[in-house]
Amino acid sequence: MRILLTGSKGQVGSCLRDRLPENWELIASDSQTLNITDAHNVHNMVKTFEPDVIINAAGYTKVDAAETDKAKAFAVNATGTLNLAQAARAIGARLIHLSTEQVFDGHHHVILTENMAPNPLNVYGNSKLAGELLALNAHVDTAVIRTSWVYSEHGHNFVKIMLQKGLETSTIRVVDDQIGCPTYAGDLAEAIIRLAALTNPARGIMHFAGSQQMSWADFAQRIFAEAAEIDERYKQVKVERIATADYQSAATRPEFGILDSRTIQNILPEPVADTPLAHIIAKLLA
Repeated sequence: MRILLTGSKGQVGSCLRDRLPENWELIASDSQTLNITDAHNVHNMVKTFEPDVIINAAGYTKVDAAETDKAKAFAVNATGTLNLAQAARAIGARLIHLSTEQVFDGHHHVILTENMAPNPLNVYGNSKLAGELLALNAHVDTAVIRTSWVYSEHGHNFVKIMLQKGLETSTIRVVDDQIGCPTYAGDLAEAIIRLAALTNPARGIMHFAGSQQMSWADFAQRIFAEAAEIDERYKQVKVERIATADYQSAATRPEFGILDSRTIQNILPEPVADTPLAHIIAKLLA
């Protein structure tokens, strides 16, 4: 199996590199080695390497910054995805593309299935939805995986932010009226690998997220509880639960972003189980 991975230094990309089977051939690219917004660059890379599968883990993910940087968000998340889909089609490769729960508005507080109509509330969500549609229309052999609230031992994420803030202050204000499913990037990477390995490849839109529903404040509480088992300083940290209206941010986010992961879990030969949060906390505090 020959894999072209974009966004190889991000959370999911890093976890994919850690877990990819040793007998698979990998070319791992990032924004410095492959500018996915440059169609000529993308086609040359794909034509030269001739991958069996392109995994697009690249993306403009700065949700608040996207509100004032719309052109760049759409260039990466929409145009870049289209470039990869067209290049994949040209050589007969499959495309696995990562998207987000933020293509939904979350107003109805129902579990989100793949056939529900998207309605993004922010520029980031709109750019990711555009990427989905462009890729699916450009190349029939495309699988879109929507995920949510990604965290890991790599990169910039909520768990690492909370652990750092917990050493700096005794009380942390955290939003309590946005509900989602935290997703460990390593579990998502495992699902992608199993999907890529299928002899009868799945196509279309699929959801993959952690199995536990919680608010950001709930998540913070769990992080500190696990961290306190390793470092007593975290026992002193208090989570102050606040409303979204009390937290200033440029982008509007979904109130309820629970993704139904049954489709992809049923497709895979073996479902992917949640890695315990304690394992990731232990890695980060080691």
